[in-house]
Amino acid sequence: MKDQKKTSNKTKAALVLLIVMVIILISNFIRLQNSQKANENINAIYNDRLVVAHYIFQYDNELHSIKAMALQNVLSDLQKKAAIATAIQNIHKIDKLYLNTFLTPKEKTSFVSFLASCSAIELQSQNNNWSQVTQSSDQALKTLELLSQIQISEAKFNLESSNSIHRENTTWGQLQIALLVVLGGFALYLLIVKKTKIKVKIPEAPSMN
Repeated sequence: MKDQKKTSNKTKAALVLLIVMVIILISNFIRLQNSQKANENINAIYNDRLVVAHYIFQYDNELHSIKAMALQNVLSDLQKKAAIATAIQNIHKIDKLYLNTFLTPKEKTSFVSFLASCSAIELQSQNNNWSQVTQSSDQALKTLELLSQIQISEAKFNLESSNSIHRENTTWGQLQIALLVVLGGFALYLLIVKKTKIKVKIPEAPSMN
């Protein structure tokens, strides 16, 4: 019976240790996955939001330049066309960079609208429709404002997601520490506690003398 009890206790102890180890391994795996997600969010904030915000700033400068050219009265039509053509070329260079970034469905729709306004500006400039160029420029600038708001909302979403992941990792880390403390206490208990041995005194045989 004693041997069976010892075996049962050892089995229970091994089972407890196994469960603790499995929980720690799972929590480590989850934390690694979360760290990867947090890293992706940080990269997205930089590559797809901050960099794009710079592209929008460049677009804005070119469109204001186009609008200023269209409103100029001292310049000839040829001079206006040349200046606007240069600005449109600069815009097309930014287009390629912008399209290499991640675009949300809403952002794709707005960007298509922006490209349509730029194409209209190019055509209207060739036909010397300077009032139409001004209106199309205003429309493109409004679209840029919308795109800028999308960048802010998406960056905020990524930041909130990263903060949530950080909180989750902190919780898993605290759980690991608690489990390790329990595991250490259990190991210390096994090392310190000694089982008392019960000695049975066998009476001596009566002397024949």
